[in-house]
Amino acid sequence: MRAVVPEVLLDERRRLGLDRKDELWDGVLHMVPPPGDPHQGLSAELFLVLGPLAKARGLVPRMETGLFRTRDDYRVPDQLYRRPDAGSSRGAESAELVVEILSPGDETVAKLPWYAELGVREVLVLDPDDRTARLFRGATEVDAMSEVLGVAFASVEQALCLSWDGGSSTL
Repeated sequence: MRAVVPEVLLDERRRLGLDRKDELWDGVLHMVPPPGDPHQGLSAELFLVLGPLAKARGLVPRMETGLFRTRDDYRVPDQLYRRPDAGSSRGAESAELVVEILSPGDETVAKLPWYAELGVREVLVLDPDDRTARLFRGATEVDAMSEVLGVAFASVEQALCLSWDGGSSTL
């Protein structure tokens, strides 16, 4: 949700830790509600599988980390996978792969051009209700085979199936 918010409210949100998933889009605050249980469950399961695969490829896995273009233009994807040199004290300055898990009324699709402009190689969009996966390179949807991680994603009978050279997992 977009909002014009007084600075005193922003300070209070920061003080209480309620701003963890807030995003600034060219200086405009987008307040993101906390994820529900299906969203958080899928994210946790996925991270446990993808984290080691990413590390084996020399990438750094992170959850709910700010991805910055500038101080007042950043997004907070559910997960990101970055090169070691792309981290900073504020979060990440670039990413190879971003994971966005859909929530009711979220703005995931509107973020795709921004991620592409920032140079994010792939964006994985997951629906926690039916466990479907959509993979984007730039703002273009492609086959669900990640070049970044070497993982294929498929939905079978309300389950998300992942497969890679030497392994597989069903979430």
